[in-house]
Amino acid sequence: MQAQSVAPRSIADASKASPLQVLTLLLCFLVVAADGFDVASVGYVAPLLKSEWSLTPAQLGPIFGAGLFGLTVGSFLFGPLADRIGRKRVITISLVLFGIGSLACAYAPSAGWLVALRFLTGAGLGGAMPNSITLSSEFSPPRGRAMLVTLMFCGFTLGLAGGGAVASLLLPGFGWQGVFVFGGVFPLLLAPVIWLWLPESIRFMAGKPRYAKEARRVMERLTGDADTPFEAVAPEDAKRGDRQESAVGVLFSAQYRAGTLLLWLAFFCTLWVYYQVSSWLPTVITSAGIDASHAARVGAMLPLGGTVGSLVNARLMDRMNPFFVLTGSYAIAAFAIALIGFAIGDPLLVYITVFMAGFGLSGAQTGANVLVAGFYTTSARATGVSWALGVGRIGSIIGSMTGGVLLVAFHSLTTAFAVFAAPVVIAGLAMLVNGWMYRVRNASQA
Repeated sequence: MQAQSVAPRSIADASKASPLQVLTLLLCFLVVAADGFDVASVGYVAPLLKSEWSLTPAQLGPIFGAGLFGLTVGSFLFGPLADRIGRKRVITISLVLFGIGSLACAYAPSAGWLVALRFLTGAGLGGAMPNSITLSSEFSPPRGRAMLVTLMFCGFTLGLAGGGAVASLLLPGFGWQGVFVFGGVFPLLLAPVIWLWLPESIRFMAGKPRYAKEARRVMERLTGDADTPFEAVAPEDAKRGDRQESAVGVLFSAQYRAGTLLLWLAFFCTLWVYYQVSSWLPTVITSAGIDASHAARVGAMLPLGGTVGSLVNARLMDRMNPFFVLTGSYAIAAFAIALIGFAIGDPLLVYITVFMAGFGLSGAQTGANVLVAGFYTTSARATGVSWALGVGRIGSIIGSMTGGVLLVAFHSLTTAFAVFAAPVVIAGLAMLVNGWMYRVRNASQA
């Protein structure tokens, strides 16, 4: 009797998560936590760097920006590589590279060296988050996929928050060097764990003879049955026939071109505004005569609101058209950001508006990460996620640089924050058009 062929999608997409799927989400959670710690580490050591090397704020700027620029470059490099050699391998390479880079930062003799090393660390880091998102999406059951990937991504928030706790323990005894050493040791210890225990994507390995044995081992771990059959090609790739196309070619194919450009526009605008607001909000608050401790508490409302917004969006995205859910999230963000200028002088109102800005904006960005991971076919998924984040990070660099210029150009805070909100409206329109366009296309195909 011939065994029935089982597609990789149907095995990984069983309604109940298997222990291997839970392990995959947990390990990816740790990877993005390491990413979050590294992103936050420079902010915690900046005061000591400024004092030890007698740096001006202008000289500190390149140290902050070098890591973001490296992340952008790494995203564009590691995306196509992951679609060629696998998600697990690129995550492992990324952990080793940014672990070594962070250790090297601890021994930087000058600000110039630190800028160069932060760039290299960021470039190594560029493959970690996108491929963690991709792999988590590919191993999550369809029912609740958005929620599971969002919970995994909360590791990034934990890394950001945990960075402050770790830095407060290390700085008194080990100085700024201790923070970078910890930021290097953790990913280097995590790398062999990832290599040994993290499974490679079954959908990526399907139809590739060189991964046949590894695919069989993953199938056995996933199902408990070494003889579970599966198709030689991932179902969504089988629909494309025998035609071979590069991952980049898929992104700009007739099927995906418009969606790719609209997603890139949304990512660019979202991270532009998020970094603009998060970078300059404390300065705006303190300039209004509010003490620094109060400004810090207000600033904390942005990521807190983002965490709540991410979970709410994930719940809705599992039940509704995700493009339309994110359009609504952007609408909330645009309205809240525009109101911040009015609310600066009101202690309660400023808490509410900043919280709702994070709820809508950061919640939409996390949801967009989940959305883009399911948007592309398997052969281009890692590239799609990585390049969307890469374009978004270009926006983050511009946002962190232009906030001060806009605040000076518009003497009114009300006008300045209304202008800050404009790109959010553009992001929401991009999501709305994308959702409508692909909704109509899917209906016509059905």
